[in-house]
Amino acid sequence: MHRRDALQTLAALAGVPALAGRTVADVLAAAGPHRQAGRLAALNATQNATVVALAERIIPATDTPGATAAGVNQFIDLLLAEWFSADERRAFLDGIADVDARARAAFGKSFAAGTHAQQDGVVAVLDGEVTALREASRATAGHFFARFKALTLYGYYNSEVGMTQELRYQIIPGRYESCAPLGAR
Repeated sequence: MHRRDALQTLAALAGVPALAGRTVADVLAAAGPHRQAGRLAALNATQNATVVALAERIIPATDTPGATAAGVNQFIDLLLAEWFSADERRAFLDGIADVDARARAAFGKSFAAGTHAQQDGVVAVLDGEVTALREASRATAGHFFARFKALTLYGYYNSEVGMTQELRYQIIPGRYESCAPLGAR
């Protein structure tokens, strides 16, 4: 990765500085008792289905759980409801609507109703747009897909599923042995 790409990725993540050091579970728990489990605060059912399908195309379930199992859609819904400004929320929801409009134009159904191959085609176009911006040395932070992808990655890799099953992160690896032999020299 080039320095410029790294800086652009960091700039795209600049929209969530209040989340530093928190896992997805921490953020969802911080929403407090007014947020009921399984209920959406900012997304309607159609938008949520698009978010679920799009996030799952970015991080699909393989031998490890995907974005859906990590609750990335709930994480994004919480950010939209609790942290995004009204203008940011509107722009993000417009981006979700644009993904559905592109899907309807490409294969006559909503993004969530398409096959994986059809969804991958729309994702490839969106990713191509972000890549073209990056190659033209233009900011990608304003592009919906760049922001969505960054939030998906942030949400997934800070979830318990992402940390423990994908990254195999252990807070205290192995076990403590006070008098362990150092091994052969």
